[in-house]
Formats: sequence, C-alpha cells, structure tokens
Amino acid sequence: MSSSMTFDDLKAIMSRSTGELDGQELTEADLGTTFTEIGYDSLAVLEIASQIQREYGLQIPDEAIETMNTPKDVIDYVNTSLTAV
Repeated sequence: MSSSMTFDDLKAIMSRSTGELDGQELTEADLGTTFTEIGYDSLAVLEIASQIQREYGLQIPDEAIETMNTPKDVIDYVNTSLTAV
C-alpha cells in the first residue's frame, strides 16, 4: 500500500482497468481533462476507483466517485484521503 498517488500510478491503474485507449497516450497535460473527453465512461471510472480501493486500501464512497471528473480529481482525492488516515 502506497502513501501517495502519482500521475504515473494513476496512469498504470487506468491502463490495467480499461486497456489502452486507441493509441492515445495519456500525459500530464490531460490531468484537467474530463474522463469523457479522454474516452472513459462512468463504468471505466468505477473500475478505476475499484482498483484504487484495492491497491491503496481506501474506501471511496459513490458520492466521491461522482465528483471525480478528471485524473487530477482522482489523484487529489486519493492523496487527501491517504494523508487523513
């Protein structure tokens, strides 16, 4: 279990959760881009959250998942939650 999440950590989880996106490489420039804009639907975001819960030992309530609209939102939520534990 890690004590923080980096962009590369999230990128690896996203890749494992949903596979690669039609050759589109996610970069740090995409941090503020909504998941729908980069090709992830709500089911993909749920799967990403599920993997994060397993890997980081966090409980992420549905209400929090609904507010995670961008990769940055996910990283911020996870890191805030990890420091609160």
